[in-house]
Amino acid sequence: MPAASGTPRPPARSGERGIPEAAVARLPLYLRALGGLAEAGETTVSSEELAAASGVNSAKVRKDLSYLGSYGTRGVGYDVQQLVHLIARELGLTQDWPVLIVGIGNLGHALAGYGGFASRGFRVAGLVDADPARVGEEVGGVAVSHLDQLESIVRAEQVSIGVIATPAAAAQSVCDRLVAAGVTSVLNFAPCVLAVPPQVGVRKVDLSIELQILAFHEQRRNVAVAGVAT
Repeated sequence: MPAASGTPRPPARSGERGIPEAAVARLPLYLRALGGLAEAGETTVSSEELAAASGVNSAKVRKDLSYLGSYGTRGVGYDVQQLVHLIARELGLTQDWPVLIVGIGNLGHALAGYGGFASRGFRVAGLVDADPARVGEEVGGVAVSHLDQLESIVRAEQVSIGVIATPAAAAQSVCDRLVAAGVTSVLNFAPCVLAVPPQVGVRKVDLSIELQILAFHEQRRNVAVAGVAT
């Protein structure tokens, strides 16, 4: 139930460390930035540098990293490799996470062919589609199976994360099957809201909403520029 108007609501928290959900959402940004720094040969990074690379202000960076027990060294900053390890461990990326992608249309095909999953702790363990014409097609080294094989793949590969890239009309039934088979986390690319049991986590990625938000900021930017011009 929503908090009553005027009543302060404690920040949402995740995991045993009590890390706020907002901070958890920023950890992947830091990890991506640190990966770039490591590739460039950097061994240390200041909170200001990490903030600039992540698009987050430095005060939030320091606060977020403090939840991991990392406070940096005055005048030196943070050890890049240590931070990579701490964040990867907190996000659960120090183990292999088998992922099943359902729906190998244009979007699903692109996701299945993305080469960055393995380096981030995820393994595409299966691809399934309802179209018999897709069955047997190989994407990213994994053969597409028929949708009928969904449950057996989940069990055989011990899949806990399912990715739904189907049309909206099929998404809920696919989600129900994933959950019934034992999947406990779902990443949903279908343009609809999924109903799941309380113990199942769902993250929704709606590209149209992201574009609408960009359009909003673009419109405001154009209005501001026009105002300056006049």
